[in-house]
Amino acid sequence: MKNGIHPGNYRFVVFQDMSNGHSFLSKSTAPSRDSIKWEDGNEYPLIKLEISNTSHPFYTGKMKLVDTAGRVDKFMNRYKDRVVKKK
Repeated sequence: MKNGIHPGNYRFVVFQDMSNGHSFLSKSTAPSRDSIKWEDGNEYPLIKLEISNTSHPFYTGKMKLVDTAGRVDKFMNRYKDRVVKKK
């Protein structure tokens, strides 16, 4: 590995998934303005996440199925008077 390319200011940070409230403690160099009291009684910087492995559909197995046929039918019903039929 090359010397001097990695930051040296790693510190413990709490990451919190805002969609389901799941939190975990890890090391990071990411800046944060917020802080939170962790389970061990210490206060750590808080980084808020939009999505994590506990809320992402790939990891939870709750994928949305896209109904393309239903979308086409809905479109055709909505704009049936504007669609020109070929004879």
